[in-house]
Amino acid sequence: MKYVRAGNSGLRLPEISLGLWHNFGSDSDYDNARDLVRCAFDGGITYFDLANNYGPPPGSAEECFGRILRDDFRAYRDEMVIATKAGYVMWPGPYGNWGSKKYLTASLDQSLSRMGLDYVDIFYHHRPDPDTPLHETMEALAQAVRSGKALYVALSNYPLALAREAAEILRDEHRITPILDQVRFSILDQRMNGDNLFVGLEDLGMGVVAFSPLAQGLLTGKYLSGIAPEGSRAKENRFLKEERLTTDLVAKLNVLSEMASDRGQTLSEMAITWILSHRNIATVLVGARNRAQLEENIAALSSSRVFTPQEADEIGSYAQVF
Repeated sequence: MKYVRAGNSGLRLPEISLGLWHNFGSDSDYDNARDLVRCAFDGGITYFDLANNYGPPPGSAEECFGRILRDDFRAYRDEMVIATKAGYVMWPGPYGNWGSKKYLTASLDQSLSRMGLDYVDIFYHHRPDPDTPLHETMEALAQAVRSGKALYVALSNYPLALAREAAEILRDEHRITPILDQVRFSILDQRMNGDNLFVGLEDLGMGVVAFSPLAQGLLTGKYLSGIAPEGSRAKENRFLKEERLTTDLVAKLNVLSEMASDRGQTLSEMAITWILSHRNIATVLVGARNRAQLEENIAALSSSRVFTPQEADEIGSYAQVF
């Protein structure tokens, strides 16, 4: 495992990190969740990414992770980077959503309680709030640092112009630099880099966390037949609908799979190494159902990140597929 600086900060993140969006809720198997975290840590993954609403139900992924910390990792807390977020709906009523100072402060306290922690390493605002003044949201992030409940703060799903404004507020008013912007990025979804986000963030001293690198499983090779296998996300998950498996998309997935095979890679390995070939990537955030999937993702680190101009052009042509 190689470790990359998160923007201009002193914090180094593993090139691959583990996200707990799926497979850590109260409806998931605890022993499997525990095995995933152990496998990740043994493979050099030190960054574990959560959010207040991960589950289901919301909060249960943090509770599960807190139990794993107590069972196995109490002695290794200083070797782990633990992040959480707030910004999506977490509880009913006027104070459980978006980006107010009240919501973010209360949510962080709840997250720490669920995980049994005194602090998180990184606290993210999960998405921009169109109604709350950005100064207020950034004040809440700064307060998290000043209170000792977060060591670093970061953004998620922020386009470049808004990330620049947020970074300026934090720097000028609070003498704090956000270290990361976490964005959806894959071969099938390149929209967030359409405005040169990665370069712009680098100029701000911020790194990029790429989430959903396998496009909700579409880039794993499971869907090359055009039929969603039983147990796959397209069968079970509301974020990937089976009807999205169009003839055009399946044809392009097969072309990508052939390209990966010619490179001596699996489709998922190529998808991960393609992201790592970009500048200013701090880490690629993967999710996994089991140890075998996670080990395959980690194995991608040892395969080629060099893409020919022809390969790059072919992959670039899929920018708006997903």
